[in-house]
Amino acid sequence: MLPHTDSKSIARLIQAARGDRPADLRLCNGRLVNVYLGSVEQKDIVVADGMIVGFGDGPARESVDLKGCFVAPGFIDSHVHLESAMLAPSEFARTVLPCGTTAVVADPHEIANVLGTAGIDYMLQATEDLPLGVWFSLPSCVPASSLETAGAALEAGDMVPYLRHPRVVALAEMMDFHGLIHEDAKVLAKIEAARMAGKRLDGHAPGLTGRMLHAYLVSGIGSDHECTTMTEAREKMAAGMVIMVRQGSAARNQDALIPLADASTSRRMMWCSDDCHPHDLLSRGHIDHLVRRAIGGGMDPITAIQMATLNPAEYFRLDHLGAIAPGKRADLVIFDDLNHPVIRQVYAAGRRVADRGAIRPGMVEKASLSAPAAMKVPLDALDFKVPAQGSVLRVIEVVRDQIVTRAAVMDAAVAEGMAVSDVGRDLLKIVVVERHRFTGQTGIGFIRGFGLKQGALASSVAHDAHNIVAVGVSDEDIRRAVETVVKLGGGLAAVAQGRVQAALPLPIAGLMSDQPAAVVGHRLDELLAAARRMGSSLPDPFMALSFMALPVVPALKITDHGLVDVAAAKVVHLFCENH
Repeated sequence: MLPHTDSKSIARLIQAARGDRPADLRLCNGRLVNVYLGSVEQKDIVVADGMIVGFGDGPARESVDLKGCFVAPGFIDSHVHLESAMLAPSEFARTVLPCGTTAVVADPHEIANVLGTAGIDYMLQATEDLPLGVWFSLPSCVPASSLETAGAALEAGDMVPYLRHPRVVALAEMMDFHGLIHEDAKVLAKIEAARMAGKRLDGHAPGLTGRMLHAYLVSGIGSDHECTTMTEAREKMAAGMVIMVRQGSAARNQDALIPLADASTSRRMMWCSDDCHPHDLLSRGHIDHLVRRAIGGGMDPITAIQMATLNPAEYFRLDHLGAIAPGKRADLVIFDDLNHPVIRQVYAAGRRVADRGAIRPGMVEKASLSAPAAMKVPLDALDFKVPAQGSVLRVIEVVRDQIVTRAAVMDAAVAEGMAVSDVGRDLLKIVVVERHRFTGQTGIGFIRGFGLKQGALASSVAHDAHNIVAVGVSDEDIRRAVETVVKLGGGLAAVAQGRVQAALPLPIAGLMSDQPAAVVGHRLDELLAAARRMGSSLPDPFMALSFMALPVVPALKITDHGLVDVAAAKVVHLFCENH
């Protein structure tokens, strides 16, 4: 995974490049996508010790005839949370390598919010020997906000040892833009530590504009993956930011941002998935899916490939990745049609790891590491009743295919002195139950946009503190859904009429399964089918639900502390009359 840096290894590469030592592999008769020149060239590619050492003739132990297929650099996901795939890291690698993804820059802040440094250690160890190159951006906001209860807190001093790790390339998305802009000492200490270590600083500033954006950027923040409109992305790019164009299971911004990419801007853009559920990875693909969508939308194919390869490699200073050239790691994707690149074969560090959408046997071994997280919830003490303290409610309004929400107001539905759900108006109760410290602290609110006509959905995946979040029609079904998640040791559950309709255990920190991707995908499909039967029309209501507890993305969210006005960065009363 790491580049060859010792003199003996470099000498071996030089010898193979000169032709004085036989190379390991020659890929013949391929059409090379040159991301430097924006051209396609007929060249044989020579590989030794997992690295590209040159082109053309010379001794090699193995030759493979590509028969005119195109060869591009392996694809890179510039910002992803492996935990969001709900797969163990080894299973994530088995799933995305056949899609042509040979490297990712992962932010492990999900598991860090649950387990702290033990979670980061787990991710580093679990990805150490994978053929997928896993690089890390170090979580900057654990917790993401003071307006929620996480399982851990990381200060600058906790982070310094990790900033020296060779696979840590950046400080991850700085979500606490309020703290940074207002000179919070703890936030500034993290920025200073990362800058002193020479790491990139990734941003997370949805909707930030004008002077507040400038105040955010003077700290050295260099990227953003939260743009949802051309106007926002253009302003941020004009101010110097690199734009990560996101297309995942929850937030889908690619169509809105593709028009920004032209000859003068595209080299400041790159693809990312951010959060992607396994059924999407299995059915659509990964970064290859984004490349195909972009080309299908009219983007030049080589530009789309540059945004998946050279651009992220250069931004993160991964100098041995991102191109097919001497001294680069031999991460290669092979496909038949430049205008519709469906991946036929994948090479990682010179080894063929995947053929026609399937991982080759023995390429990825299942990791034996575990990272359990107890569900510390006093079930007997939970109470989801809401006494009516007014007639008008603040209501979270879901925005389809986005993680932002709107702040709405609606007349409360009142029964026996209690505010309750009103299915006819799609007004449902939503709760967040603290699961890390056995406090039973619960935030209760109301939401519209899920469309449930009966039952409840619950999940221990709730960005970023990952308490238990549940939405439903009745308190009884919400309670049963929460109880099911606790008894699973973490996971997802759909409940209707007091009965569990479908469930997915997530025993690794309450975030990830220890099962194969196909099993996880099947269980998730069962959950989505149950949610549809219960009335939800959202494409992935569990992914949408997981972001309703994220108090750093506008406009109105819910945590175990209560209803959060993100713009004001404070907990607000559920009833408008009580402001």
